[in-house]
Order: sequence, then structure tokens, then C-alpha cells
Amino acid sequence: MLKVDSDICIGCGACEECCPFGAISVIDDCAVVGDSCTLCGTCVDACDVDALSIDDIEVPDAGDLGDWSGIWVFIESRHGVVAPVSFELLGIGRQLADDRGVALSGVLLGNDVEGWCDQLIAGGADEVYLVDDPALAQYREDVYGRVLAWLIREKKPEVVLAGATAIGRSVIPQVATALGAGLTADCTQLAIRRQDGMLLQTRPAFGGNIMATIECPRSRPQMATVRANVMAPLEPDNSRRGEVVKVDMGRDLLASEIEVLETVRAENDQVNIQEVEVLVAGGRGLEGEKGFAIIRELADELGGALAASRAAVDAGWVSYPHQVGQTGKTVCPKLYIACGISGAIQHAVGMQSAKIIVAINRDQDAPIFDIATYGIVGDLFEVVPALTRKIKEARK
Repeated sequence: MLKVDSDICIGCGACEECCPFGAISVIDDCAVVGDSCTLCGTCVDACDVDALSIDDIEVPDAGDLGDWSGIWVFIESRHGVVAPVSFELLGIGRQLADDRGVALSGVLLGNDVEGWCDQLIAGGADEVYLVDDPALAQYREDVYGRVLAWLIREKKPEVVLAGATAIGRSVIPQVATALGAGLTADCTQLAIRRQDGMLLQTRPAFGGNIMATIECPRSRPQMATVRANVMAPLEPDNSRRGEVVKVDMGRDLLASEIEVLETVRAENDQVNIQEVEVLVAGGRGLEGEKGFAIIRELADELGGALAASRAAVDAGWVSYPHQVGQTGKTVCPKLYIACGISGAIQHAVGMQSAKIIVAINRDQDAPIFDIATYGIVGDLFEVVPALTRKIKEARK
């Protein structure tokens, strides 16, 4: 916690000027800390009168860091089905484990999910820790967090990876807090230093304007979440052999304060843009809902779906489930057509893994052309209808 000693503060404003997050304001000649403070300590160093200080947080002792070994992937499942992001994490996990010379393990929690173990081994896991119990049929944050934390304390993996999904973002921070471990969210790249096992976790920072590589040198396990469609899964190898370790949990660990009454699937997001092969995306350049009607016709002709930049969603031209980018979804279609999208890094991190990117923009200097496979400089209100007509003619 960042503390301000009002008796010492002289209201000079040095802390306000140096704060990279705009979290400090000087009010009535005294510094006031806002909610966006990240405890980076820049202001503490800048204060000439030592009016600012950060309370030390007591972190559980990880013991000898050399006792921690192995790469773990939290295998996410819902309604008995393993999420695709888990196989993507097994892909990067396999690479990290091979670089480090250790085993790759999957941790699968659920009810009646043992049938997935062979697929997880074929996807790269050396072993699967299986906790199969009716109490885990429904995802409940307190139970899943307690079980994961217990397993990690018992087995001491060096690295734990999870998907940056609704479930991953819910349970993994809880586990990291319980263990006093470092956690980096929404990573776009992972690597490991062979000599000391340091996980190098790269993610967008400062609003996506830079890419930061983060290390956690003083705690174990090193924990990271990764968005769906950022990493590539391995081709399944059904000849691989691995071990399934069945773990029985005490009833105290499976007891929950949460009662799930009913799970209802949303009906308003019929198309998951993370699962389609063709996306036609629109940005600020579409100028309104009428512009989206034009690209929707192109998407329909290609058998694809509609996507959008944050600017278009914020303007109310299309709903949030279609948003691609740092604050939306990460997609990896075979074809991504960007119409009227400038290509700022906040959007690029969500779609740059697409196999083919076609950019349509009247600004020839737009950053989107730097990552595009093909670029068309022109008025999208002329180019897109022309493309749609050509596709229709080719199908006749």
C-alpha cells in the first residue's frame, strides 16, 4: 500500500508529474493516491522530503527455489468439455519443458472428465493430474482455487500456465495470492532461461504502446495467463505415452460457500469470432452502422463473421462480443479483412496471428499495412462493395 504522510508532504507536485499511470493528484497541497496506483515506486524515489512510502507486504516463503521443478498447465473445462486454449498452452508448455529439460503436466479438474486424459497426452503432456469428483462438476471459484493451491504446494511446479479466460482470470489470481507467487496476465509470448529456469513473460504495457518482458525472480511458482489463439497447439500424436495421476481430495477442500443454481448459455452471441475461419472487421473508418452493413454483406458472401475494433464498439455501431484487440478477443482466422482500421498495437495484438491479413484503408501510412499480407489503399466504401460483387460473380 502507498502511504502519504500529510505532515511531511509539501505539495510540490513532483510525484504527480512522474507517475506513469496518472494515479497521483495534489489536492489542497497534499498528494492523494488514486485507484490506478500499481505500487511501482516511481513517486517514492521522486519525493525529496520522503513523504511517500510503500508498506512491505508479507509474502509466504517459497523456500529453496531449486526444489521447484516442472511446467504445469491448468486444463480448463466447462460442462465436461476441455477448452481449446488448454491445448494451445500444452503447445507452448511442451516447448518450455523441453528447453528446461523437465516434465510437462496438465492439471484437470472436473466431473467425469477422465476421457480427456489421452487427448491431453497426445497434445504434449507427459502426465495429467486428474481430480475427478462430482463436487467439481460446476465451476466454483473457491473450490477450484483451493484445490489448485493445494496441488501446487504438494508438487512444487516451477511454472504454472492458464488461459486468460473468464475462468482463468477468476481463479488464477486467487491461487497466486494464496501462494505469494508472481503472476503476469495476458501474455503474448513466453520463453524460459535454461540456466536458471526464469520464465520470460512478454505482454503489452502502458496501454499497449510497448511490449514488456516480466520476470519473477524471488517467488515460485512463476504464473502466467495467456489469451486464446495466441499460442499454437501441437499436432496430436496418438503414439505418445504418459501417466495419469488420480488425486483424491479431502471433503474439506471440496466444500464450497457458493451454490450454483443454474447455468444458462447466452443466446445473443451465436457466432464465436474466435472459432470462425474468416473475419471481416470494421473500425472508425466505417463512420457508422451503415458502414457495418456494407462489410456484413462481404462477410456473408465469404461465409465468415463480423468483427470490430474497440473504437467501433465504443461508438455503439456493433456489440462487444465482436471486439478484437487487447480489451476484446484474440483471434486467429485463416483470413482477416480489416476495413477502416488504423492498426494500432492495441488492435494488432488481437489479430496479428491470422494466416492472411487484408487491409483496406485510405491512409497509405496506416500501421495496419505493416502487418498486412495484402494491402489496398482506397475508399473502403468503393472497394468493399466491389469485392462483394466480384465474389458474387465468381460464384455464378
